[in-house]
Amino acid sequence: MAKYKKNKKYIPDAIHNSEKTIVRAKKHLGQHFLKDENIARKIADTLTLAGYKNVIEIGPGMGVLTKYILQKDLHVVAMDLDAESIAYLNTSFRLEHNETIREHNSFEVLEADFLKFDLSTLFATDQFAIIGNFPYNISTQIVFKAIENRDRIPEFTGMFQKEVAQRICEKEGSKAYGILSVLTQAFYDAEYLFTVPPGVFNPPPKVDSGVLRLIRKKDYTLLCNEKLFFTVVKTAFGQRRKTLRNSLKTFQLSEEIKILDILTKRPEQLSVDEFIELTLLIQKSKSH
Repeated sequence: MAKYKKNKKYIPDAIHNSEKTIVRAKKHLGQHFLKDENIARKIADTLTLAGYKNVIEIGPGMGVLTKYILQKDLHVVAMDLDAESIAYLNTSFRLEHNETIREHNSFEVLEADFLKFDLSTLFATDQFAIIGNFPYNISTQIVFKAIENRDRIPEFTGMFQKEVAQRICEKEGSKAYGILSVLTQAFYDAEYLFTVPPGVFNPPPKVDSGVLRLIRKKDYTLLCNEKLFFTVVKTAFGQRRKTLRNSLKTFQLSEEIKILDILTKRPEQLSVDEFIELTLLIQKSKSH
């Protein structure tokens, strides 16, 4: 289990001035601090609060988004790898009761690396959502970890580099459609919500950002072997310019499968359901 520092219950004492730079953004952590209050409120309002009372905010920085999440009836854990951000949150979010926050709301600050953190240690066995202005350099890894823990994560809202957010939500037939699109949409309904310009961050990134929301499907179990499904998708897109008949040669497909029309397509032409169908065909072929 990853080491982390857990603090007592905190309640925000006051809204800080987000224009006043107190925490230095660190390039090696991919930090770009959101400073626009309206966008922070808009992101917090994307939470549906359906089926959960717990939220992990990844990369809270100076708490611009945090304080709007805390205005909701939730148990919030703010997790950051940056010790300077943790120290700032511990100074700005105090134990005293604040009337702007509901009494039964609770807030914890954890100094930890989300990618290495053992999520089974949080919220007992309860469901939780994920939200955050994610560091761009680890944003796709955050999505993959959420997929791995989908049994407990019914909802996921985050700020990404715009192209990455669009890729996650893209449908088949597009060049942007790929591994991340298929694996995410196999378990979640993905919706691109809105675009965010560079100027609302400190320091401003060189690209636009995009906010998306993932809502876990009611039936998020696959009809096929899950491990094989992941392998088929990754192998197919590993040679995306080739037809599936050629890119999936390592699976030693039977002649009966090779002649099927689905094998004449390239991976970006297949929907999530067709990838599941293809996996089932390979699965049945291997069982004979």
